[in-house]
Amino acid sequence: MAKNIRVGLIHCDTHGLWYGPLMAAHDPLLLQRPMDPLEKHRHSWQTGVCHQFFYTDRDHPTQMTVPHVGGFEFVKLWDEDRAAAEQAKAIFLDKPVICDSPEEVSDDVDLVFIANCNGDGEAHVDLAAPGLKKGVSTFVDKPICNTVEKARSIVAMGRAHNALVFSLSILRVEPAIADFRRRFSDVGELSFATIGGYGSTYAAMVHNVAACHQLYGDGIQTVQVIGNERHESILLDYGERDDRPRHGVMIHCTTGSRRFAPLYLNAYGSQGDVGATVLGQYAYPFGTVEIIRMLQRMCERKRLVPPMPLLLEQMIESIAVCQATRQAQRIGLAVNVSDYLKD
Repeated sequence: MAKNIRVGLIHCDTHGLWYGPLMAAHDPLLLQRPMDPLEKHRHSWQTGVCHQFFYTDRDHPTQMTVPHVGGFEFVKLWDEDRAAAEQAKAIFLDKPVICDSPEEVSDDVDLVFIANCNGDGEAHVDLAAPGLKKGVSTFVDKPICNTVEKARSIVAMGRAHNALVFSLSILRVEPAIADFRRRFSDVGELSFATIGGYGSTYAAMVHNVAACHQLYGDGIQTVQVIGNERHESILLDYGERDDRPRHGVMIHCTTGSRRFAPLYLNAYGSQGDVGATVLGQYAYPFGTVEIIRMLQRMCERKRLVPPMPLLLEQMIESIAVCQATRQAQRIGLAVNVSDYLKD
């Protein structure tokens, strides 16, 4: 039997414990109740949130109802919160060693996994550097970093030390979004589209742009922010390209509280329109599995397998869009994305 891919996890946050159970052996009942929900907790997974979406048959709480890739084993963990790391260690059958620093996570592993649920990725260069300098393949959770310059420095560091680097949002490969895209033949020539997204923070915007990339492609030219204290929308414009929505894609960022984080999609064309609701956290395990399978092939073949290079470049474009969005918010005008993609 092939050996498991040894993983070192940096950050035991809700993304770390979202990916982890789909990658490696774990205790499902402990995942269901890591701690009492009434106790003070730092991450939502500590009250059983991840279990809720992976084990949806309440009569069989140990029977996973989404795909489990397997083939990985978590052997190192680090988190600022030692208690969260201890709980994660127990969930992964007490196999991982809890490290005292993120630098130790990359010792004697095949893959460093830098999880990031809600941050802007500003620290990712420092977190990725020790493993990359040791030649260890590294997955940097979205966003890869908070500027294009830093993102490219991570990729360059990997290249300099013969270490593979990859980063992706779940929404870029989410099958439910691909299903929606297949309906575009019903609308004729695409003219305009909307996405009911997740806000304008870096973590949210990378997801928004990833969905846009999967649906309509890359090559976003300008960003303009429209809004007031109650609502904010961001217009992504592809310019005059015939193969993109001619009037742009509007991301509605402030649409109120939504349980289970659904994504609302609408596409308008010359012959009609289509709409859909992607069921959020009930759908996203399937996109997560797509990324895990890519990481598995990457580690086995020791290279970025197609379409990973293209997806990595699109991640960097999404960071440029985030930077342009910040500037557009400040000045109240459309901003060129290419200004942030220049070397």
